Amino acid sequence: MIESTAQVTDDDLRETEFLDFTSPVVQAFTEKALRKKGDPTGEIERAVALYYAVRDGLHYEVYGADAARGAFQASAIIQRGMGFCVHKSIVYAAAVRALGIPSRIVYGDVRNHLSSPRLRELVGGDVFCFHSLVSVFLGGDWVKATPVFNKLLCHVYRIAPLDFDGRADSLYHPYDEEGRQHMEFLRMRGEFADFPYETVVAGISQAHPLLFQSEGSLATEAVR
Repeated sequence: MIESTAQVTDDDLRETEFLDFTSPVVQAFTEKALRKKGDPTGEIERAVALYYAVRDGLHYEVYGADAARGAFQASAIIQRGMGFCVHKSIVYAAAVRALGIPSRIVYGDVRNHLSSPRLRELVGGDVFCFHSLVSVFLGGDWVKATPVFNKLLCHVYRIAPLDFDGRADSLYHPYDEEGRQHMEFLRMRGEFADFPYETVVAGISQAHPLLFQSEGSLATEAVR
């Protein structure tokens, strides 16, 4: 675990088994995202371009997740085209490192007040353990980004999508568009220079034993 300080270490920039940013798949994803935004040259603008590429370019789906080790490589997640917060945070952490921007993966436990009845049954309530986001080092400081819930899914659930400007933290949706409470952080588990596979997969499997065995589509279960 890494403390949330302004200090950057070599671990925040290195390629890992999971943050495989020199792979052709991750490189192509990163280059395409930047071209789409006109090839920005500023570090913050490039990090923001990648944020939206991950948020909206990879579908958010909590069902049908593969718990195998290889399924959590950034390249494998991009190829699949979907994943939940853990997967999408891995991709973003890897993508910004491809640009030489330090990153860390953040975990915490959250209460989701608007989860569907079926998802509550699978999760065992409205608390989700090991919710994931990313810390990126921009403008001389660490800022938190959550490129998780894509715009289309937010529209279905009537939640304003989370934006990110590279300067202020983008953490979570506190309320939906009708003023109902959506998500709150209950516990922060720390920041990591690499995806702690054993810790996260074992933790999710213990807290939510049915989740990795589930099938379906979150978009069809929107609470109206």
